[in-house]
Amino acid sequence: MENTQQRDERLWRIAKARTAFKSHLITYLVVNAGLWALWLITTGGNQGGTPWPIWPAFGWGIGLAFHYFGAYHNDPHGNTIREYEKLQNEQQSRGL
Repeated sequence: MENTQQRDERLWRIAKARTAFKSHLITYLVVNAGLWALWLITTGGNQGGTPWPIWPAFGWGIGLAFHYFGAYHNDPHGNTIREYEKLQNEQQSRGL
């Protein structure tokens, strides 16, 4: 029973992390679309050089990438649990 409860808590944490990432991604897209629109309206796209919205998009994008990896690739027990269950299934199929 305790093992199931621990697994449920772990799955809940993973689900919350992934939901938080999706909200972060939507916010990133909306805000950066607004920054690019503001740049386009104020300069008409005629300004030479690097457009300024690239810098907040780049910096925030790095943070977003870390958030993604934390939400989707940071489950230290996930591989261990899968391997353990795989070994249990193999033993059960052999009748051990």
